[in-house]
Amino acid sequence: MKRIVTLLLFFVVFTNCEDVVDVDLNTAEPRLVIDASINWFKNTAGNEQSIKLSLTAPFFDESVPPANNALVVVTDSNNNSFNFIEDGQSGVYRNNNFTPVIDEIYTLNIVYNGETYEATETLKSVVPIDFIEQNNEGGFSGEDIELKAFYTDPANIENYYFFEFISDIAIIPTLEVYEDRFTDGNQIFGFYTEEDLEANDIVTIRNYGISDQFYDYMFILLQQGSEEGGGPFETQPATVRGNCINTTNPENFPFGYFRLSEVDEVVYTVQ
Repeated sequence: MKRIVTLLLFFVVFTNCEDVVDVDLNTAEPRLVIDASINWFKNTAGNEQSIKLSLTAPFFDESVPPANNALVVVTDSNNNSFNFIEDGQSGVYRNNNFTPVIDEIYTLNIVYNGETYEATETLKSVVPIDFIEQNNEGGFSGEDIELKAFYTDPANIENYYFFEFISDIAIIPTLEVYEDRFTDGNQIFGFYTEEDLEANDIVTIRNYGISDQFYDYMFILLQQGSEEGGGPFETQPATVRGNCINTTNPENFPFGYFRLSEVDEVVYTVQ
């Protein structure tokens, strides 16, 4: 009995000795974050577009502050201007008369807090998704469902692809980038698997045409965010800067990217 009481006292003492540790993180002035993805879905007019502006926030903050009252304009090479107007105080700026043209060069101009930000990019085309192939015996267990979204790469043209797989299982979509350096002119596929994927689940598959610059940008981001990353030959964590620059104060550079893509979408029901 004495031994049991001693063990109980030991357990109580050590389970109640919990210290609250306050982590003193470095702080910095907020920077502008530019989420400017112009997506032209096939078989749509592509006239309704939006750009989201926000600010960086401390690590433990639960909300992301919007960047309000900015002037946002996108201009094409023929000097046609498209004004993006903020929706309330959301930090989301919308335009309803955008004109997408494949291979057209567009320039983004943002004036925020007395400083001007600019970026230039080309609207890239994309081939359609040919078909979806499902494998019910994938993964290490041989029981995971795998999806392959096949598409045919145009021959003798340098192409880059950005795949997005959206389902109700994962909160964050699965993202992948592909190039055709070794697959030029062939039928290839974007790959998706999720451990808990089951029959009748809905997976939205999107293939975006992208530039080589955006491919490099996303490749580094995905390497840094990969669960399998961290090997000696992997890309080491660093601040990844997009194509947006601060022309007023270059040291106060923004985060994010200005991208324009044609998009092909397939909504697939798992068999």
